[in-house]
Amino acid sequence: MYSQIDSNKRKSWLLIALFVGLLAVVGYIYGYVTDTGYTGLILALFVSTGWTLISWYAGSSIALWSAGAVELTDRAQFMTLWNAVENLAITAGIPRPRIFIVEDPSPNAFATGRDPQHASVAVTTGLLQILDKNELEGVLSHEMSHVKNFDTRLMILVAILVGAIVMLGNWMFRGSLFGRRRSREGGGILIILGILFILLAPLVGELIKLAISRKREYLADASGALLTRYPEGLASALEKIRDNASPIRSVSPATNHLWISDPTAKSLGQRAAGLFSTHPPINERIKLLREMLEKP
Repeated sequence: MYSQIDSNKRKSWLLIALFVGLLAVVGYIYGYVTDTGYTGLILALFVSTGWTLISWYAGSSIALWSAGAVELTDRAQFMTLWNAVENLAITAGIPRPRIFIVEDPSPNAFATGRDPQHASVAVTTGLLQILDKNELEGVLSHEMSHVKNFDTRLMILVAILVGAIVMLGNWMFRGSLFGRRRSREGGGILIILGILFILLAPLVGELIKLAISRKREYLADASGALLTRYPEGLASALEKIRDNASPIRSVSPATNHLWISDPTAKSLGQRAAGLFSTHPPINERIKLLREMLEKP
């Protein structure tokens, strides 16, 4: 567990360093081919620093806003949910996350935050309607594990920074068409780089999310089951989430990997298959959880 936390922290800083370095290189190339000297490099460093700060301090707020989440401030409104989050936070040894409600009939949930001190947990109204107390605790324990393991920091950085790279591609492409350039050849280089960024950035972003999310979903399932000492609670909850599959009305593609189950799936088959999904097959997750029950 501690090795996973250390690994997530290292990967978060590495992701930021790669992002800043990439923008610096692109800024230098842009300045060279448009004959603007170090202007492109300075601008790129300014943008990358600003975007990283936004990701670090406001990434969670952006994710919650994009999902239409509203903070729960009255314990009496959803007392079972509030008590479950509070008790699990005490058990996990972390501060109680802020609790948010997403008004949507699709059963789902996600956690976000750069660290346990700035974490939030969001659940849909559809989830609250179909789960019993033990199943709800199973889902929340999964999300609390993401928080405790610093998965949420890494996943929100991926979501925000990959989006910034797509914007960079658009900037380069437009700059190549309307900006000054050393030569027709230099302008062509910038156009090619801009097109490559526009086409490849979303694909690379999805591959990064696939690599990060699938492994961490399995680990959060296991960690959550250990937190409650009741793997069947989460297994049963995943079955209900699978059987009540429907896409969430307000969801950003950049934040798909944050949810406990694919929020864009339209059918049982999509939920179960997991092909090219940021989430592992849900049936496999249920199977592994039930295998934990069989071990002495």
